[in-house]
Amino acid sequence: MEKNIVQQEYKISRTLRREANGHNSFLIFFTGFSGSGKSTIANALEQKLHHLNIKTYVLDGDNVRSGINQNLSFSKKDRSENIRRIGEISKLFVDAGVVVLAAFIAPYKEDREFIKAIIENENYVEVFVNTSLEVCETRDVKGLYKKARKGEIKNMTGISAPYEAPQNPDVEVSELHSVEESVEIIYDKIKNKLIL
Repeated sequence: MEKNIVQQEYKISRTLRREANGHNSFLIFFTGFSGSGKSTIANALEQKLHHLNIKTYVLDGDNVRSGINQNLSFSKKDRSENIRRIGEISKLFVDAGVVVLAAFIAPYKEDREFIKAIIENENYVEVFVNTSLEVCETRDVKGLYKKARKGEIKNMTGISAPYEAPQNPDVEVSELHSVEESVEIIYDKIKNKLIL
């Protein structure tokens, strides 16, 4: 099958798309436990970037799993496939000249490294939303931890499945930071990266 695939060469390049948008494009990848605040922070950061006329798009775990990844379970194999697809989708957005904000638990280091390789290191910013499991369980915004503790949910990250925390994230925020503070910390890290 692969021998019948011919890569299409486009006349409009990533560079031209970036120039048309007036800013650089890259992936901001938020990782952390369920309930850590990944999506909330990503959405707040997108609002800030939107007000600065930066072209953005948010990819969120639940939203993607209700669409393109609805056929995947939460087994280790399917979690890796989920992240692989997110990497490929993100690459398309980066090629389109868009800043992608992706909020996914992504519990395995090898999967996050795979995305970094697909996107290319210079187009990847890893944000570790380092909220403790105890705080996330207290929040339990989706009721998932309660179900996991009852045994109603299998492969729940932090309960019955592992989470390999990033050792050297580009940015780290925690429950000690407000949403607003987190946005400013991340923005301070990426603001120069936006410049062509």
